[in-house]
Amino acid sequence: MKKTIFAAITFLLTASPVFAAPSVNGSTGLINTPSADVLQEGQFSLGYHHLKDGSVGTVTMNLTGKLEVGAAGFRYDNDAGRKDHTYVNAKYGLVPETVLTPGVAIGVEDIANLDKRTAYVSASKALPFGFRIHAGIGNGRYDGVFAAVEKTINPLGILTGNNVFPATTLIAEWDGNDMNYGARMAVVPGLKLDVGRREHQTYFGASFTY
Repeated sequence: MKKTIFAAITFLLTASPVFAAPSVNGSTGLINTPSADVLQEGQFSLGYHHLKDGSVGTVTMNLTGKLEVGAAGFRYDNDAGRKDHTYVNAKYGLVPETVLTPGVAIGVEDIANLDKRTAYVSASKALPFGFRIHAGIGNGRYDGVFAAVEKTINPLGILTGNNVFPATTLIAEWDGNDMNYGARMAVVPGLKLDVGRREHQTYFGASFTY
């Protein structure tokens, strides 16, 4: 029992990479915004999200320790009036998150400036009781400050193996222009399902990290 309680406290204070997954824009993060998380060396993630006016597929990998690179291919419906494009992204983890201090990362999305090149700095910190906060500043699509809060429910199910409902992270974020809301469910190790409201429109998708 004591071991379970200790593990739960440790999880609640430090669990950040456990639920890491790609954002819609491809970088490891939340809905639209990046977190300070980067994939571990040798890891990769694949993602797909269905948007109201199209879809996006993402691939992200880490080959050199703290550097995460990837791409996000946006494909829009014929009547959407928008041009297809593919972002190339990079993110570097400056400071790892600890029990007492936040993690910090810098990154660039849409490096080739096919739509809107965006540079940013982001910070992330886990709090007790399954909460985690994120904040950052960037130009381009983030247009200044962005921020988010997460709340993970049923984390003890992962620790004890008694989970009936998949561990789920509820997300609320400000992306510099809009409030977005979503839920991310950890179905099996590495596989996560996303659903929510992004830029006032419904989205859903899935990602796999290995």
